[in-house]
Amino acid sequence: MTPLSLAILIIAIALIFDFINGFHDAANSVATVVATRVLSPLQAVVWAAFFNFVSAFTFGTGVAGTVGKGFVKLSMVTPEVILAGLIGAIVWDLITWWLGLPTSSSHALIGGYAGGALANAASSLGVTRAFEGLVRGQWPLTVGFIVIAPVLGLVLAYLLMVAIYWLFHKSSPSRMDAHFRKLQLVSAGLYSFAHGTNDAQKTMGIITSVLVTGGFLRTFRVPIWVVLAAHAAIALGTLSGGWRIVHTMGSRLTKLRPRSGFCAETAAATSILFATFLKQPVSTTHVIAGSIAGVGSIQRVKAVRWAIARKMVWAWVLTIPAAASIAALAFLALSFIRLIA
Repeated sequence: MTPLSLAILIIAIALIFDFINGFHDAANSVATVVATRVLSPLQAVVWAAFFNFVSAFTFGTGVAGTVGKGFVKLSMVTPEVILAGLIGAIVWDLITWWLGLPTSSSHALIGGYAGGALANAASSLGVTRAFEGLVRGQWPLTVGFIVIAPVLGLVLAYLLMVAIYWLFHKSSPSRMDAHFRKLQLVSAGLYSFAHGTNDAQKTMGIITSVLVTGGFLRTFRVPIWVVLAAHAAIALGTLSGGWRIVHTMGSRLTKLRPRSGFCAETAAATSILFATFLKQPVSTTHVIAGSIAGVGSIQRVKAVRWAIARKMVWAWVLTIPAAASIAALAFLALSFIRLIA
């Protein structure tokens, strides 16, 4: 296989991952607006897909740069490393999708990419030097955001709910919901916009790494066609839905109404856009789950089904090492195939 054909194959697989990210994380974009019955499932995914795509033209490509060159040393990146990383992320995403667990596609991609690089460093430099394949400086902040992102979403959502109850204390719940059914269209669009601008950039970073390591680009600079392709793939994936996870996020975690759905989406969107401004790849899944828990706990702590939340947290904790392990095995398999071919 020529370097060009291999690069095309890996880019195609990266866009497939982006598509899977779209339907895996479609639940995050539409669960609240469907659970509150502001939009039908079909209307909601079309609404989310539109804003996922239009976000291509904002916030630059800072997150793409962080993902592409901030976690793994480019000297350790080969086409096989990237391919193994994508396999690790896709396999883990499909496993958790089947189980109905709203895990992070972002962290699956980062974990898979790291797993491929670790396996390459171990095979070329020795097992004891495997961690030389990583850029250590970026990892503490990214791992820290696994905790910071959902907590920030939870706190913002809680404060928004307090403010709304104070502003509308003379209104009946039915009158409040009549207003917020309309406002939730805005908050759902804003959340989908934030989801698109952060999540699609992660695939852009991987594709640009392919182009740099393959010698098709001299410097790490994201071409416009990569931007458009990544956003188109995630938008099409969102259109395909993700109803297993919608059920978990929209109804099993806590009961939502239009006012609480508005607060959850607005808080989550604010948190994600803040992270994107800082060029940090965050888990949109973690953030919206934290926000939903925040609005649920405004009534009483027991309003949130914490047993389900604990299962979600365990899935989050396992995502990076699980995707990394699958990617490392995939790299070894690809190396063996190349050896015997």
